[in-house]
Amino acid sequence: MATQETPENGNNPQLKIATPAAKRIRASGPILILAILFVVASFLTWYFTWFGRDLSDSEISKFLVDEKHPRHVQHALLQIQQRIERGDQNAKQWYPQIVALAGNPETEFRLTVAWLMGADNTSEEFHNALQRLLADPEPIVRRNAALALVRFNDSSGRPELLAMLQPFTLNAPATGLLQSSLAGGAQISRGTLLARIQETNNEIAAVRSPMRGKVDRILVADGSNIFEGDAVLTISSDEGSIWEALRGLSVVGEEQDLPLIERYASGAERVSEHIKQQAALTAKAIRSRANSKNKI
Repeated sequence: MATQETPENGNNPQLKIATPAAKRIRASGPILILAILFVVASFLTWYFTWFGRDLSDSEISKFLVDEKHPRHVQHALLQIQQRIERGDQNAKQWYPQIVALAGNPETEFRLTVAWLMGADNTSEEFHNALQRLLADPEPIVRRNAALALVRFNDSSGRPELLAMLQPFTLNAPATGLLQSSLAGGAQISRGTLLARIQETNNEIAAVRSPMRGKVDRILVADGSNIFEGDAVLTISSDEGSIWEALRGLSVVGEEQDLPLIERYASGAERVSEHIKQQAALTAKAIRSRANSKNKI
């Protein structure tokens, strides 16, 4: 019988060396466990931060006061809003805390409760809190309050609704040298960095957008010296906000508002057909309401 010779260097391409199965399992075992732990951890992180997860009464009460974790507070508020909309009277147990959050220094809390309080237009405490929020320093909070007040058939937020249909002027928060590379028409979100101001002490003041929309006009050129309170640029509302404002004005708008509304209906403002249609419906509702008053 012929014997197969192996080269001196031990390199025989026809010779197959099988790795023991047990060793492969032992080598891949820790990696498999780590992979499973990673998947489980990712799922739990998603699950416990997902706003769609139902919370028990005790969890809502716990989350509502957890200001160190703003997402917990927002999750609780969303759950309360859903309960109110379902007609769950048990949700009233949290009304005092909701009203308290309307005065919280955290903008995210105030804008969320401003929207939430419109879900119960029978609550006088909500009504009063919303009227106070019309004087909030943040425009997004004022806007949410104005929209919520429409559900109370309260027209006190009407000036804010009209403001949503016009460019918002953003003023400089400090004095110094303006640094910006933005162009007109740029789409922006709330919190977008619009410019920086280098102050005389070399500190940098950030100029951020207080709302979603687009840059309407740049009022100060890059590299210019600017004083605190000077107008830097104007921002046009996003279409979602415009649509909500038009819907609100269909309920509380007045005849004197028609020229502005008709700019949207006629296409003088560059908006979608969806907005044009809503503007036309809003103008029609205002005229109908005015005609009814004139007949009385």
